[in-house]
Amino acid sequence: MVPSMRKWFNENFSEPVYKAYLEALNAKHPGALEFRVAETPVFCDKNFTGKMLSACESIIDVVTQYNFKTLTAHAIPADIKVPNENDHSHFIAFDFGVCENEQGELEPQLIEMQGFPTLFAYQVLHWELTKKYFNIPDSYDAYLNDFTKETYLQLLKEIIVGDCEPENVILLEVLPHKQKTRVDFYCTEDYLGVPIVCLTELVKEGKTLYYIKDGKKIHVKRIYNRVIFDDLQQQSAEIQENGKILFEEMDVQWVPHPNWFYRISKFTLPYIDHPFVPKTSFLSDIKVIPEDLENYVLKPLFSFAGQGVVIDVTKADIDKVQDPQNWILQKKVKYADVITTPDIPAKAEIRLFYFWKDGEPRPFATNNLARLSKGKMIGVRYNKDKEWVGGSLAVFEK
Repeated sequence: MVPSMRKWFNENFSEPVYKAYLEALNAKHPGALEFRVAETPVFCDKNFTGKMLSACESIIDVVTQYNFKTLTAHAIPADIKVPNENDHSHFIAFDFGVCENEQGELEPQLIEMQGFPTLFAYQVLHWELTKKYFNIPDSYDAYLNDFTKETYLQLLKEIIVGDCEPENVILLEVLPHKQKTRVDFYCTEDYLGVPIVCLTELVKEGKTLYYIKDGKKIHVKRIYNRVIFDDLQQQSAEIQENGKILFEEMDVQWVPHPNWFYRISKFTLPYIDHPFVPKTSFLSDIKVIPEDLENYVLKPLFSFAGQGVVIDVTKADIDKVQDPQNWILQKKVKYADVITTPDIPAKAEIRLFYFWKDGEPRPFATNNLARLSKGKMIGVRYNKDKEWVGGSLAVFEK
């Protein structure tokens, strides 16, 4: 992405340093880092970064419209609508593919977005160690808008903990210590002092929620929600029964409220018009099926971890859809083989973190993560036995 920086990094890369880097990342919480960490960050120049931010701001223009909740009234499946929704999502994550346009130029294209948290705490540690072990120049930074580790964590604490004591705020997940992203939960506890609580450990009395610690009931006032309801619906009948508590009236504050996971999602894409957001339509709104279906991707609105996505779309795939209102047809983008590595080039996705503090008119960009891939799609299952792939981060030219 920045040829001079790529050349510098690759020429100075060494396996012993990379091994020491991985050991340092794992030392904080041994055994918790279950996903592969890539050998390199992604270097972004000011122009590319600006294009991503431009797309995000255009989407936020839609999200902050007076009628956004009306537009997304049908985004939330009726059986998983949670009471007491607030006015905005505290967090939004925007995923961009590093793509190649018809002129052969690099440009970002939005792949996905979520009104939901991601690896906010782990990326603090990740950047700290990446900068240290690979001697990333001070002219590049993983933080955006002049955030530093200290100001970023302070804002994260203000949003998640608010005016509560940390013990009265919980990071809520289903079987958190078995999740592949659990290293982020542990880092959240390290930095913010927020306890990690499994959904099965909640106790409700009237409208008051508790968790048990050392045999004592602790009052839950705020929930930092990490439960993905699509995932919850894949769990055992017993856990799903436990999960019903989340749909009851409770005197708690959600950070973010679960409904925003659906409002700001694939469902929102048909309402966005921007050169770096692929043209997207609800399948139910398409009167004439495009003849060049090879240039589109078919995606279910409600799925977990990318399940159900059809990359090589045929007319038969569309004919099989029984609920077209719950599917989108999206213009296919061409990922660029952009990251030079010792063997074949890697593709990249960059996820920008936006934080939205109560009282602020808009969210703003803070940090990021990246993922490198040499497979057909981004993700672990497509990159087995490959190197220079996996979890990473982007560093932005100042």
